[in-house]
Amino acid sequence: MWVADMDFKAAPEITEAIMDTAEMGVYGYTMIPDKWYEVYIDWWKQYDTKLEKDWLKYTTGVVPAISTVIRKLTSKGDKVLIQTPVYHVFFYIIEDNEREVIENKLIYKDKQYSIDFDDLEEKLSRDDVNLMLLCNPHNPIGKIWSKEELERIGQLCRKHDVVVVADEIHGDLTDPGRKYNPFINISGECRDNTIMTIAPTKTFNIAGLKTAAVCIPNTNLREKIFKAIDVDCINDPNIFAINGTIAAYTKGDEWLNQLRQYLCDNKQVLDDYLNNIPEIELVPSDATYLLWIDCSRLGIQGEDFCDFLNNKTGLLLSPGVQFGKVGEQFVRINIACPRKLLLSGLDRLKRGVKLYKNR
Repeated sequence: MWVADMDFKAAPEITEAIMDTAEMGVYGYTMIPDKWYEVYIDWWKQYDTKLEKDWLKYTTGVVPAISTVIRKLTSKGDKVLIQTPVYHVFFYIIEDNEREVIENKLIYKDKQYSIDFDDLEEKLSRDDVNLMLLCNPHNPIGKIWSKEELERIGQLCRKHDVVVVADEIHGDLTDPGRKYNPFINISGECRDNTIMTIAPTKTFNIAGLKTAAVCIPNTNLREKIFKAIDVDCINDPNIFAINGTIAAYTKGDEWLNQLRQYLCDNKQVLDDYLNNIPEIELVPSDATYLLWIDCSRLGIQGEDFCDFLNNKTGLLLSPGVQFGKVGEQFVRINIACPRKLLLSGLDRLKRGVKLYKNR
């Protein structure tokens, strides 16, 4: 219950599109049809966001795209700002590209996270910081950033000439009745200073198709990054990725609505179950199927608790320390699975906590 994909089959309409593609029997090179652009543009209308064809470019994934951006817009030794606790791969792609991580640590108080804007501005003002990775909605805390919070981030980044890379791959996975706020839609400052990375992969459980998009409204920024994506050869589509994306965005609505409700119900099941495990508690969230659990009453250290759970109960969770030192007293759990499997995992968690306390 750690890796961020789902134990649900993709929407039947996506499977049908993949099967129809396979039956053609020709799996050679392909081009990106106009329909691919159209489905992205139409999908984001639900968020009152107007995308344009020229702003969009196919890429094989959000992470490869962010890695390309880091190399293009920063130099070796530069710092890239992230807000921790955050998606652990951010650390890898910064450090593996010979850049340094600089953290704007989120404030945790009364089971809620907020942004330390004074610290954020101080770090954005540094000469060696010219790129910020924004996770929106935020993984692992499942927070939908408000328009006011995003607007302030946009103002500060513009003031200090720091480009924002907005990873919005979890944007569709909100609780029923909730919508996230695309960063480029917040203000002109945000739109003109942002590289937005988006994909149907988390939403529709099709990460294996290797399909995503980069969206850049600013012409100068767009020319730089699109050229870099070409140079890095992460722009070559495969026919399954194209047809799967089109099917997802044109025929997947009802499946997604059912998924959102199921995930919301699973979240409630977990929250209720944790009444039986007083040593840990759920951090409330409104987005993603990844839940952040506060284990500070257990006094866990590093990855030892998750290793212990795995060894003693067979339950695999993500150690919070992977998301930054500030996450050391937390674990992340994936609830995107059938209810029976979720309850099995929670039983293992309860047993593991008891064993850990008495070890």
